[in-house]
Amino acid sequence: MSRVWRSIARVRTWLPVVAVALAAGLAAVGGSYLSVGRRPAFVATPVDRVVIAASPEALVTVAITQLGTLGHQVAFLTAIALTCLLFGLSALPGVLLLRWREPVPDALARRSVRTIGGVIAGTVLPGALAFGLTRSPVSSAGTAAGVGLVLLVTAGTGVPGAGADGPLGSLGRRRVLGAVGSAIGLSAVGLFVRGTGEESFPPGLEIPEDARPEVRELLTRAKDQSLAVEGLEPLVSTDFYEVDIANVNPDVDRGAWSLSITGAVEEEAEYDVSDIEAMELEDRFVTLRCVGDQLNGRQMDTALWGGVPVERLLEEANPRGDRVVLHGADSYYNEFPINALWPGLLAYRMNGRPLPRAHGAPVRALVPGHWGEINVKWLTEIEVRDEDTMGYWEHRGWHGTGPVETVAKLWQVNRLGGGRVEVAGHAYAGTRGIEAVEVSTDGGDTWDDAELSDPLPGEDVWRQWRHEYGASGTHEMIVRARDGDGDHQIPEEDGPKPDGATGWVSKTVGPQ
Repeated sequence: MSRVWRSIARVRTWLPVVAVALAAGLAAVGGSYLSVGRRPAFVATPVDRVVIAASPEALVTVAITQLGTLGHQVAFLTAIALTCLLFGLSALPGVLLLRWREPVPDALARRSVRTIGGVIAGTVLPGALAFGLTRSPVSSAGTAAGVGLVLLVTAGTGVPGAGADGPLGSLGRRRVLGAVGSAIGLSAVGLFVRGTGEESFPPGLEIPEDARPEVRELLTRAKDQSLAVEGLEPLVSTDFYEVDIANVNPDVDRGAWSLSITGAVEEEAEYDVSDIEAMELEDRFVTLRCVGDQLNGRQMDTALWGGVPVERLLEEANPRGDRVVLHGADSYYNEFPINALWPGLLAYRMNGRPLPRAHGAPVRALVPGHWGEINVKWLTEIEVRDEDTMGYWEHRGWHGTGPVETVAKLWQVNRLGGGRVEVAGHAYAGTRGIEAVEVSTDGGDTWDDAELSDPLPGEDVWRQWRHEYGASGTHEMIVRARDGDGDHQIPEEDGPKPDGATGWVSKTVGPQ
């Protein structure tokens, strides 16, 4: 039993050291975030890439299909926790130097040397590690400063020989609390100054003051044609979904950016931002839907995009292959038939404003009627090939490079009083368009046509639908869409993987 107690005592003596080291790791991450924000230079960014790359395929599938955006948040928090641990280990030598056992009074000069040595040792290695990960002097300096703050507070907190706190450098309770508190405080300041790192972007139907007449007219039309249904998103999305392979978006320098057309082409070409913006600008309403979207999920949105038709660039290059691979600055890539790309758009504006970083600035691809995964953001290269290959998600068991499945979403149920119920949502079928949305309030025995919003200009745009009816008790509501070819959406229910969800959306509606 005495051996067990001795083991417990040894563990307890190391707990303060571990706590201060972890606090230093948290401060390292907080200092980096305060310096650069949620950018590629943030020290958690490379760790996030490793976490995502090392995640088992089954775990990634669950995160995409079941957790959605929450899955990305969990992955990012995991990366931050691992980064804190990594930098805590790197700060450990400095923490150990602050934990000496000489009784008080000790020579002041000796204590000062140990303190200075601990702070230096504890900051140099984390700073060097940060630079090795990010190659950013600013982020590295912020990382080192964060660790240094914790070590200085640890060394300076408390009074020598003050009872429970023990001798200077013993890492007593007061010093541990000071270290943890300073790390949390620094991280809180970073969040306050930098925010969440998510780019603020005005709602889609908020027309910019400097909007071109064409943009003003189109956004006004979208607003006027949106159905007056309480709680239903308008025809131009107020909050556009975002799905990427990483949790930190690339920060592409517009001045250094270029788009190259390479591979099986008659003449390779390269364009910079000024070349693209010098071409005639075209505005299009385009809907995007993620292949990982659940049957009645929310990863489907519409915006007014401005850019240059892809065909202008392809005509100059004169492709010789029938496949194309789009490459992004985030190392993402995808392959699909080049015929799907010809009617596409190279977008650099969104809802009358410059394209946000979160949605692919300076230029992204929009491929009509196809799943969102081939609409590559931060586009840097169009590579033409004469043989099949596999894209990023195809290597992971997905096959969402084809046309989208027809879907009608049931997103809103409103009680109107007097036993009246209003149901509404959006419907989308890619370039096939939506011809009708049918609603059943008796479990599929009978069907009624829902009211549809007038179609917006464009061949790849969703429509809203609504239906009002009387109901006295609990009933099964089912909704299905019919596309422009006259075909109903697939009734058989199947999950998103590997090539998109199918089925009819249903909901049990109870009495008022």
